[in-house]
Amino acid sequence: MMTDPYDIAAPVIYDLVLRSRRTVLPDGERPAAVAIAGERIAVIGDYDEPIPAHRTEDLRDLALLPGLVDTHVHVNEPGRTEWEGFATATRAAAAGGVTTIVDMPLNSLPPTVDTAALAAKRDAARDQTWVDTGFWGGAIPGNDTELKGLHDAGVFGFKCFTAPSGVDEFPPLDTAGLHRACATVAALDALLLVHAEDPAHLHAADTAGRIHGSQASPSSAFGSFLATRPPEAETSAVREVIAGARATGARVHLLHLAAAEALADIDAARREGVRITVETCPHYLHLAAERILDGATAFKCCPPIRGEANREALWDGLADGRIDIVVSDHSPSPPGMKTGDFATSWGGIASLQLGLPVMWTEARRRGLALADLARWMCTGPADLVGLDRKGRIATGADADLVVFDPDREWTVRAEDLLHRHPVTPYDRETLTGGVVSTWLRGKRIDTDAAPRGRQLRRSPR
Repeated sequence: MMTDPYDIAAPVIYDLVLRSRRTVLPDGERPAAVAIAGERIAVIGDYDEPIPAHRTEDLRDLALLPGLVDTHVHVNEPGRTEWEGFATATRAAAAGGVTTIVDMPLNSLPPTVDTAALAAKRDAARDQTWVDTGFWGGAIPGNDTELKGLHDAGVFGFKCFTAPSGVDEFPPLDTAGLHRACATVAALDALLLVHAEDPAHLHAADTAGRIHGSQASPSSAFGSFLATRPPEAETSAVREVIAGARATGARVHLLHLAAAEALADIDAARREGVRITVETCPHYLHLAAERILDGATAFKCCPPIRGEANREALWDGLADGRIDIVVSDHSPSPPGMKTGDFATSWGGIASLQLGLPVMWTEARRRGLALADLARWMCTGPADLVGLDRKGRIATGADADLVVFDPDREWTVRAEDLLHRHPVTPYDRETLTGGVVSTWLRGKRIDTDAAPRGRQLRRSPR
């Protein structure tokens, strides 16, 4: 018998109820039942509460987390789709519990530095994303007048470099250019993302790993590479970003912080009222320079992975709130670009599918909780870009969810990962915690079925 839609006394029957004894909610982890109507979370009840639904799944001791939001992903399509692409990147994201990505304006061709390039990016992504996808714009020398058009077209903010980016078509801003970009984004009340390394503190190395312009003489090839990008390169650039934000009132966000020394300046700037946020990445929190073997160029990234003591200091920064979020900086390339030596190989790490288990492996042994990961990897990144219906299990939010087995131990096999090329520094590493399923707007993602991801635009402030 059909329910009369005009009968206000008729019981509500939800589409789906997911029950878990480990539901990660904004106020912490507890047993709960999450009722979904259409694409949204409609009700959050007690674990044993009777809630009428067309379908109910009891996850028991499997954890239920919000879908991860990864605001630092290099998809590289169009133009360098042989490096990665929307189909492969977003399938990997879904397999890793990521339900929303924001794509960086490089290394695609053309880079997303004007509205025509943004249109090309959106055309390339159409009908081939398994997760919801937004886009950053780029700030490069000479495109100041393009930023308002990109902002009006819905990009989530603008990325710039203070040192060479690795691709010629996306050059860095000098100090004057950085300050102009800060002034422009301040006028728009937009967000400026900065890859902060000071070229004055970067040193050249030849293919044998010898350092030019530095007195460092580390004993390994990776140590030689590490000496070419010392912590001073980051701390000096961070101070210049702070100066630009202080002078203009701009909102700035520091990308992939590797040098924990910079946290003191960031903390002081915040106390002054400078609007600054900061991210780091799983590889800086899990890997350490002392354990990287000669020739292991899958570990190369810029800024580089630093030492054990630095890693612990980054964890301290996360624990006390000086670091806001953790995102992947997924920056893959064809395998041939990751061969050779640390001086010449591509500086990027492919890890989009692995961030959650990598972080849980570290967090669990440190006595941290799944709720901490949700704050750093779900809610925090969503809040950074103004996606208030993403990254949280809350009434009215999109039903983007991850079923996660926190006790599973498994070994990474690069060839089983879904990003385009089987290169990752985590190959053959044993991790704790595995994604069981990922749900996008109320439906389980099937990476073998048609993609359902949508393109996202920045909401007007």
